[in-house]
Amino acid sequence: MHEEYTPEKRIRREIASFSGLMGIYADDLKGNVIAVNADEEFEAASTIKSFILADLFAQAHEGRKDFSEQLVYEGENRVSGSGILKDLDVGTVLSAKNMATLMIIVSDNIATNVLIDYLGLEHINGTIASLGFTHTKLHRKILGESDSWPPLGTTTPREYGRLFEMLAREELVSPQASRQMIDIFKRQHYNSTLTNWLPPYYLDEDNFGLDGEQIYVASKSGSMDECRNDGGIIGTPYGRYTLVILTKDFHDPQYHKDHESHVYGARVSRLLFDQYLAREGSF
Repeated sequence: MHEEYTPEKRIRREIASFSGLMGIYADDLKGNVIAVNADEEFEAASTIKSFILADLFAQAHEGRKDFSEQLVYEGENRVSGSGILKDLDVGTVLSAKNMATLMIIVSDNIATNVLIDYLGLEHINGTIASLGFTHTKLHRKILGESDSWPPLGTTTPREYGRLFEMLAREELVSPQASRQMIDIFKRQHYNSTLTNWLPPYYLDEDNFGLDGEQIYVASKSGSMDECRNDGGIIGTPYGRYTLVILTKDFHDPQYHKDHESHVYGARVSRLLFDQYLAREGSF
C-alpha cells in the first residue's frame, strides 16, 4: 500500500474540515490498529453506560447480583432525556436485566440511575479500573434539568475500543457473558454515526433470507451538548472489527441528524467498512 494512502492518512484527510476534535480507534482484530487522537480524554456521555453494563455482568458472574432481581423505579431517579421509563409510572418494577437492556438499547436515563444505585458507583469504577482502563470513569448519576451539566463520565477512544475488543474476543467477564452483552448492543437504536453511510441493503437482515445476519452493528452511542460519540463492533462475513468515534469542541451544540459529527463520523465508518470488505477481513 502506498504510504500516502494508508487508512489512517485517508481518515485524517476525510475529517480535515471537521470544526472540532475527533478521536478514532479501530482494530481489525488481526493486528492492525488505526488510532487518531486515540488517547485524548473525551466526555463519555451515554457511552459510559456500556461500562455499567459490564459491571452488572461482572457482579452477576461473581454471584453478587442477580439478573432477575426486581428493581423499582423510584421518584428520586426521575430525570428527563432519553429512554421510556420517564413516560411510565413511578413505581414501575423491572428485572435488573431488563433495566440494563433499556439502558443500552434506548439509552434510558432513569434505568441508568436505578442501576447505578443497585451496583454502586464505586464498584462500577472499580470494575472499570480492574479492566485496565485508567482514563475511563463514571463521575455521577444522571441529573435533572440544568443549563450546564458536569461531566457524566470520561473515556478515550482507545479505552472504549478496548472494551469492544474484549467483547468481540469473548474475553469480557466470560465467553457467555460477552455473547449476551453483544446481543444487547445489537439492539441499540441510536447508531447513526456508524451506520448512516453504510449500504442499507447490508443492514437489512431480510435481504439475506435464511442465512441470518451477515453484517451487523453492535454498539452504544452517547451525546451531550459538547460531544457526539459512537462505538462498537461491526460484524461481516469476513469477521468482526471494532470502531470508536468520539468528538468534542465542534461549533454546533444543537442535536440533529445532520450534525457534522455524524456526517464526518459516518464517512470514516464507510471508509473502514469498504477497506475491510475489500481486503476480505483486515485494514
